[in-house]
Amino acid sequence: MVGLLGKKLGQTRVYTEDGRSVSVTIVQAGPNQVLQCKTTDRDGYESVQLGFDGQKEHRLSLPKRGHLKAHNGQENYAPRSPSRTVKGKARLANRKAWDARAITPIRRIKEFRDFSLDVKPGDSIGADVFEAGDYVDVIGKTKGRGFQGVVKRWNFGGGRGSHGSGGWRRRPGSIGAGSTPGHVIKGKQMPGHMGQASRTVQNLEIIQVQSDDNLLLVKGAIPGANGDYVVIRESKKKPKKTK
Repeated sequence: MVGLLGKKLGQTRVYTEDGRSVSVTIVQAGPNQVLQCKTTDRDGYESVQLGFDGQKEHRLSLPKRGHLKAHNGQENYAPRSPSRTVKGKARLANRKAWDARAITPIRRIKEFRDFSLDVKPGDSIGADVFEAGDYVDVIGKTKGRGFQGVVKRWNFGGGRGSHGSGGWRRRPGSIGAGSTPGHVIKGKQMPGHMGQASRTVQNLEIIQVQSDDNLLLVKGAIPGANGDYVVIRESKKKPKKTK
């Protein structure tokens, strides 16, 4: 399965060859750097780890910084830390070499299992892995709406506007019986935090691929605000045609 990390840039319209106007979402899909290739012999499964977008090194967490030092797109993996069995000057030299190991700070890291492209650590892949007419699944986080009531969050109808409603216009009403079952059932739709949840939109068609700028023009809308990160993968229900 082919996949990329990208960033939602915005929405616009384009015209097809037959003159139809199509609403599309512009996604910057690359360049993605191959950080690590996992194998069944060493890791127990096949996957490719990709990195996208730069970051200041001091803003990286220590676990991510150590991971990038150990791999960072290099075929010969470095040890994650100097061996505790080494003593004295050798251990100190190993520590200094580890601390001096250069890294390329990366903001987003994502692992794709059963990657169908033949890549190796250090390679860079972009939007040209897809073609116009391919179908993709896009995963992103919806816009955060904060704390919302049941009318906005769950489309409740609310109470009556007259005849003694007494301020129940946008309230949910009863949330359960008192005797049986005697508690609020699990999953009851109630007020709470809305949005900022992972959502997957399937079977979106790629209208154009601008490989020079690593841009994908995807038909329709995808979750998230402009500037949010998304995952673009080969559609599970409509996979790419094998050449």
